[in-house]
Amino acid sequence: MEALGIRWIELVAQTINFSIVLFVLWKFAYQPVFKVLEMRRDRIAESMANAEKISLQLAKTETDRKAILIQAGDQANRMIEEARVSALHVREVETQKAIAAAEQILIKAREATAQDHARMLAELKREVGRLVVQTTTTVTGKILTAEDQRRLAEETEKQLAS
Repeated sequence: MEALGIRWIELVAQTINFSIVLFVLWKFAYQPVFKVLEMRRDRIAESMANAEKISLQLAKTETDRKAILIQAGDQANRMIEEARVSALHVREVETQKAIAAAEQILIKAREATAQDHARMLAELKREVGRLVVQTTTTVTGKILTAEDQRRLAEETEKQLAS
């Protein structure tokens, strides 16, 4: 081997030196680098799992949001329909109240008219009676007694009533 230029003592010394350098590099350089790489690999895997969870949650949230919007739209439509029905009912009730109030006004107006008519007829009868008595007094030339005036007034009223 010496003919090849290999010396045993130098070869063993270099092998020991190489082994020491390899051990030191392995212990202080490669293992920390491998640990960092392994930690990164774990973090990437964890991030991928979290991203998948977030994606699923986002899809679920989107589905829930759409369902809530549909439900809110349905509820709004129901409320609008209820408001329409309620408004129709209120309008009908108010119309009935207005009709009833108008009928009451007409009844009161008729009653007032009837009372005015009765009052005017009574006044007319008294006036006609007075005129008949006055005319009779003037035509006959005699003064009528209270009894005669009463009797003439009653007869006149009977004739007017017929």
